[in-house]
Amino acid sequence: METTPPIKRWTAKRKASLVMDNLKDKVTVAEVVRQHDLTVFEVEDWIDEAQRNMENGGKARPKDIREQYESDLPETKEALSEAQRSWFL
Repeated sequence: METTPPIKRWTAKRKASLVMDNLKDKVTVAEVVRQHDLTVFEVEDWIDEAQRNMENGGKARPKDIREQYESDLPETKEALSEAQRSWFL
């Protein structure tokens, strides 16, 4: 089995490469998690971010980064709140 040295810093370029491989069905999230000692949450977050950026980039007038994150904030807070509630149950 091929092992690669751990990556200490995930640059945007490395993340983009990994996400593109996933979107092209070259690698699954589970494989990435195992190969690079990441969490499913980290990888899925990178994929979600890439998809948001692609959607935003295709618009006639893309949102700026701050506006994009502010629009995602209520959903993110709700997800965090649900995770916290389930943790204490």
